[in-house]
Amino acid sequence: MKFKSLVYLQSGGPTAVINSSLYGAYMEARKGGFDRIYGSMHGIEGLINDDLIDLEVENRRDIELLKQTPGAILGSSRYKLPQDLNDPVYDKIIETLRFHEIGYVCVNGGNDSMDTCDKLSKVAKRSDYPLHIMGVPKTVDNDLVATDHSVGFPSAAKYVINTIHGIMYDGNSYSVGKVYVMECMGRDVGWITASSDLLSGESRPDLIILPEVEFDLEALIEKVKKIHAQKNHVFIVVSEGIKFDKGEVVEIDSFGHAKLGGVGTKLANIIRERTGLSTRDIVLGLPQRGGICYMSKVDQEEAIGAGAFAVKSLRDGESGKMVAIRRVSNSPYKSEFFLTDVSKIANSVKAIPPTMIHSDRQMDPSFADYLFPLIQGEPELVYEDGVLLFSRFRYVKAY
Repeated sequence: MKFKSLVYLQSGGPTAVINSSLYGAYMEARKGGFDRIYGSMHGIEGLINDDLIDLEVENRRDIELLKQTPGAILGSSRYKLPQDLNDPVYDKIIETLRFHEIGYVCVNGGNDSMDTCDKLSKVAKRSDYPLHIMGVPKTVDNDLVATDHSVGFPSAAKYVINTIHGIMYDGNSYSVGKVYVMECMGRDVGWITASSDLLSGESRPDLIILPEVEFDLEALIEKVKKIHAQKNHVFIVVSEGIKFDKGEVVEIDSFGHAKLGGVGTKLANIIRERTGLSTRDIVLGLPQRGGICYMSKVDQEEAIGAGAFAVKSLRDGESGKMVAIRRVSNSPYKSEFFLTDVSKIANSVKAIPPTMIHSDRQMDPSFADYLFPLIQGEPELVYEDGVLLFSRFRYVKAY
């Protein structure tokens, strides 16, 4: 028997355009080929606990507002599925899918979410359940392999570029300034931090510290002293994932990743203690992935397109794949979607190529060539009394 309903789930850290992908998938699914369209609350947990909502009862205005709504409107999750594919949790998932006659699943997420996607594909095959599953790429870190870039990264980069631009104009106001340490997201890779390289002149950071480059604290201290003596202030942009000590004990999450945060504060304190200079740590924080006002139009359009392409591919009988982006040209910028096997994506990480890193003072020009086209354009946003409007779903439970 072939089941023809579709369920969409969101997973991992949200992005400025995560709900745009849901919009694209929903609008494509409405064109036909599916009996019902569901949303799984809090990612895979919704399938485990039979916590699904009926997306087709949401009003059109709230569907349209998905394109400018931050956070994961279906609720996200960092639940790690067991390695043992015979674990009872998989029986619960199959039971939920069977009860709602779901034969199609879209998993919107990053590396770990593609691990979920891969496991579901294997379990469905082993249980002879007629399931087609498709990954929709999403991560601000830009660390998904097999794709030119990750949906969500361009908007995060655009937020960081413009925020640091303003911070540095503020810091440059004083004749004798501080050492500013600005911490950006990036567990294993420094794509977001490196985006500050697109700034120029007085807005340009003095030092860009990436996880891809071995961190030398002693050398950094000497550079800070020298730069401050020359300019009376220092601007440092640092990824949250840099390692101070190889043996440093950190808290680990369910996927085996270090729980990060506080690198900027730690580094600022060390600089102050070692140099006597006044320091200020600035954590750019959650707005990097939810800064709707700095959303890239290119990013939004590709997010919508990725969601739609995922549903089209499911309709065509594809399964066990993730939607990826191929860059066709840079000027004018043009891209296309293609499918890649989720088993090649799951738990892998794409670092910045060494060829794109010139030094801790600047990136190679090829990095700007890569990023510049992705941050272009500003979507038209809808406000009411000066406040951005966001979707407010009814969350009608599916029975």
